[in-house]
Amino acid sequence: MSKLEVSEEGQAVEEQQQIRRDYVDPPPTPLLDLAELKRWSFYRALIAEFVATLLFLYVTVATVIGHKKQSDACDGVGLLGIAWAFGGMIFILVYCSAGISGGHINPAVTFGLFLARKVSLVRAAAYIVAQCLGAISGVGLVKAFMRHHYNTLGGGANFVVSGYSKGTSLGAEIIGTFVLVYTVFSATDPKRSARDSHVPVLAPLPIGFAVFMVHLATIPITGTGINPARSFGAAVVFNNEKVWNDQWIFWVGPFVGALAAAAYHQFVLRASTVKALGPFRSNPSN
Repeated sequence: MSKLEVSEEGQAVEEQQQIRRDYVDPPPTPLLDLAELKRWSFYRALIAEFVATLLFLYVTVATVIGHKKQSDACDGVGLLGIAWAFGGMIFILVYCSAGISGGHINPAVTFGLFLARKVSLVRAAAYIVAQCLGAISGVGLVKAFMRHHYNTLGGGANFVVSGYSKGTSLGAEIIGTFVLVYTVFSATDPKRSARDSHVPVLAPLPIGFAVFMVHLATIPITGTGINPARSFGAAVVFNNEKVWNDQWIFWVGPFVGALAAAAYHQFVLRASTVKALGPFRSNPSN
């Protein structure tokens, strides 16, 4: 068989695969898309990320402080309520901002999507700055409204809880963020949306539930970070030496977890590497 015949056969297989598909994978985003800086939609997305992260930190940290100021263990929302506050706010805010900015509200999510070439480096860096500023502002509002309890009850900051090692805490942050970012990839996968179109599952719902479940598991270990902006905002406003000493865990852990989730989804589940090698694409369902 000549090279021309092989080429024509490969092209025919590619066309057949496109016909069978009922979804379209968006092309990779340019690494440096400087043209974004000239678009109002880019700055509108930054504002959306800033406001969403501000609201997220305000409600969740206020919930944490409100729980801690209760003298009776049966009063207040309890740890279950705190987990619901974090998961519920993510559900609400992702639902509200997804159409504008993608509803990241988390530098680890932004980092994972950047690695998958779903956002440019320019947008990813700008998002992370907006998220961190929003987090600082949100925690600042909590301190302004609940100053005494905020200062005396830990400020809702993340740190390694007594009885756990830094290694254990780092592992908890890595696994927790893996669960979250993996859920984000799965919930927004165009292939899943087409295949399961008969199942009306709203993408923000599983993402919010992922945050809820991870908080149930890791609140006793680190207070649950899985969001560097959340941990950084609380650390800046509370400004405690112990919190700053442990801060690296809440950046390294989430970023490593996001990297692992992006690699797992893109190269194992979606087989992006295999798809790039034409001779190995024997199964159209991949």
